[in-house]
Amino acid sequence: MARKKPRLATTSLAGCFGCHMSLLDIDDRILQVAELVDFDKSPIDDFKEFTGRCAIGLVEGGCCNEENVEVLRDFRKHCDILVSIGDCATMGGIPALRNMVPLQECLDEAYLNGPSVYNPSGKVPDDEEVPLMLDKVYPAHEVVKIDYHLPGCPPPADTLFAALVALLGNEPVELPYQLIKYD
Repeated sequence: MARKKPRLATTSLAGCFGCHMSLLDIDDRILQVAELVDFDKSPIDDFKEFTGRCAIGLVEGGCCNEENVEVLRDFRKHCDILVSIGDCATMGGIPALRNMVPLQECLDEAYLNGPSVYNPSGKVPDDEEVPLMLDKVYPAHEVVKIDYHLPGCPPPADTLFAALVALLGNEPVELPYQLIKYD
């Protein structure tokens, strides 16, 4: 009887998808990861909903709107170990630059007063299908409990691979300096 593999889920919140690209940059080692896990909810396999309990959830991006918060809370609920990957998830990253400006001022600049804005209605979008913006961008750990943080913009593929292999092997995540230095 085949051993049931642990499940791995990934998501991208308010970020650029660079961390997912870094994960794919592990190249042929993705086959080793595929031997160790089944992918669950993830843009990698295009599963939109969780299909079961996940051993590990990788979260890239911070929370800038209510939908990001809902997705992150859902990941915390479905994943035994939650890992924030990249500077946006660990610190807010580039999206958090808007934290220095009041939200209304950001919306006005984006939809009303910006140099390239064409908006004859003169209204900021308020459709119920558009998630409500939060007062600021929050790193993942300010919304839910995060078990591990992998910084970088994005974290190198080798760092992601080493962390995944350690976590899946129930080993401590002890990354050598070469995998976490940024100079």
